[in-house]
Amino acid sequence: MQVTETLNEGLKRGYSITVTAAELDAKVNDKLVEAQPEVEMKGFRKGKVPMALLKKQFGQRLLGESMQEVIDGAMNKHFEDSGDKPAMQPKVEMQNGEEWKEGDDVNVEISYEALPVIPEVDLKSISLEKLVVKADDAEVEEALGNLAETAQDFKARRKGSKAKDGDQVVMDFVGVVDGEAFEGGSAEDFPLVLGSNQFIPGFEEQLVGVKVEEVKDCTVTFPEEYQAEHLAGKEAVFTCTIKEVKEPVAAEINDELATKFGAEDLDGLKGQISERLEAEYGGAARAVMKRALLDQLDKLVSFDLPPSLVEAEAGQIAHQLWHDENPDVQDHNHDTIEPTEEHTSLAERRVRLGLLLAELGQKAEVEVTDAEMSQAIMNQARQYPGQERQFFEFVQQNAQMQQQMRAPIFEDKVVDYVFELATVADKEVSKDDLEKAIEALDEE
Repeated sequence: MQVTETLNEGLKRGYSITVTAAELDAKVNDKLVEAQPEVEMKGFRKGKVPMALLKKQFGQRLLGESMQEVIDGAMNKHFEDSGDKPAMQPKVEMQNGEEWKEGDDVNVEISYEALPVIPEVDLKSISLEKLVVKADDAEVEEALGNLAETAQDFKARRKGSKAKDGDQVVMDFVGVVDGEAFEGGSAEDFPLVLGSNQFIPGFEEQLVGVKVEEVKDCTVTFPEEYQAEHLAGKEAVFTCTIKEVKEPVAAEINDELATKFGAEDLDGLKGQISERLEAEYGGAARAVMKRALLDQLDKLVSFDLPPSLVEAEAGQIAHQLWHDENPDVQDHNHDTIEPTEEHTSLAERRVRLGLLLAELGQKAEVEVTDAEMSQAIMNQARQYPGQERQFFEFVQQNAQMQQQMRAPIFEDKVVDYVFELATVADKEVSKDDLEKAIEALDEE
């Protein structure tokens, strides 16, 4: 086998590989010898089929396998000897493919872009600020008020008051279709919050304005796709007897409210709220510090970038931004989106930082555990209620999807590793200052 370099320009590489007919023939013979003891053929005992007959019977099929194995072996040996790592799948072309016949040498051209050598970075020289926001009493009280609203109660309105949207009416009702009451169409002392869309569309709106002891007929039409087929698309009249009209009131902020949210008492609930707020602030502050870290790393390193990676990333950026600006277009049946210089510049930054973080993570032996992947899959599966299991199985069977989910976890673990080595100084700021810093990230 002969391997000749044909291109070495920047990160671009090209090689010509010639596999002689004799090498291929020897490979085929080796496979036949290996298989011969197990081959059975009419007229011969097991393992006693002559080589010439085996070659006639199986030679053509083994020739293709042998050709692929020899070329793959040559490529693997080249990457092992050279230390090159291809940025993307190498392009392999058989030069004499159309004219090739058994007994000819095989000429193959291989081209690829090598990943660059990543320079060393002194991570201990990096200095960062960590924004720290403490949850003050006003914020805790505001959060308490919001919780009280979610745990709202209802109290009776003044006698004679009309029900408003958001009020709760307690009523008896009987539903009739085609002059007859139907199963499941009646109830007593039923509490209904107007505007909750708990009933058939158009029903609750007709109860706005009712008063205690009033009898109100509500006429509605069941949806065509209603689950009970015998009612689908039919008109119904519900005779409602209003027994109570109640207005919403926020729950009192006390120990009883605290127990509803799993705390022992009000002070315990305030402590939980304070911890949750500061955890949210901490997550936002981490995003700000991560951006500052990436900005520093981007200035600290410089190396050649594989054009194919930059081109692919720029295309993805342009495509995503186009869909962000055209949210009505759900599919990809549109004209090709050509990346701009701005897209390419952003792509270069992302590729550079991606390669650097990958190198740092590899050297630090950072790994994404099975438990971390499972947690990430479960978190995303919750976005598909009722289909969690199907989503989980889809990810397990899709290597590309697994890589897409693993990549951000790996990146965050590498970032945390760098944070540990860098010099990080806490800086206490206000909530407003933190919000401005987060807004600035979106503007960049």
